[in-house]
Amino acid sequence: MNPLYNYLLKLADDSFIMGQRLSAWCGEGPYLEEDIALTNIALDELGQANNFYVYASRVADNGKTEDDLAFLRYEHEYVNAHWTELPNEDYAQTILKVYVFAVYQKLMYESLSRSADEELSAIAQKSLKEVRYHYTHAASWMKIFAQGTEESRSRLEKAIENIWEYTKGLFAKTEGEDDLMALHIVPDTDALYEEFLAITRKDFAGYGLEYPANPFMQPKSRTGYHTEYFGFMLCELQYMQRAYPGCTW
Repeated sequence: MNPLYNYLLKLADDSFIMGQRLSAWCGEGPYLEEDIALTNIALDELGQANNFYVYASRVADNGKTEDDLAFLRYEHEYVNAHWTELPNEDYAQTILKVYVFAVYQKLMYESLSRSADEELSAIAQKSLKEVRYHYTHAASWMKIFAQGTEESRSRLEKAIENIWEYTKGLFAKTEGEDDLMALHIVPDTDALYEEFLAITRKDFAGYGLEYPANPFMQPKSRTGYHTEYFGFMLCELQYMQRAYPGCTW
């Protein structure tokens, strides 16, 4: 399989699944402005996913469209990080998910903006403008939860305890990624992970939060193996295309 195709699916699947998760909050936010803000973040992620799927379909050149890639693959063919498919749970866990994903994407897109692949660079530059807002928004809420009430802080701490072990999976590599790195097309995710640790440690200190000490991280992100939550998501995502093949609006 083409390494660039694998990599584009990695970026697309991450944004697609994250956007789908966040879209579940539409109409359910804590108040109107925040409801709209989170829905806009979901739309940004879905837009980024579409751009990467369009490019991936051209790279594959096998007659499959971006919609085919998004809706008509089997579960093991998706290479999104486990982090993106974790459930929303309460609002604290959702904000933690957005915050971590924004730090990851910000680092990734900053590096990809300098990619030797001009189209990948262009998509990254456009996406970076959106992700910078995602980070600012989520970081503000992290501080509000951490320094708000006893309950808000306890909910955030519980979310960190429950899912932090999935963070490193965001930086897992796809097949052939090292070859792309040698060609200066993609960044070294090991180096990005070190930057991620530095940024989040600094942020946590500013929020007055204890940084997670447990070194254990869940394995097998981006290998086709998924959490128990993913199959249920895929049923929802693929229902229309499976029930009415080739349907269009």
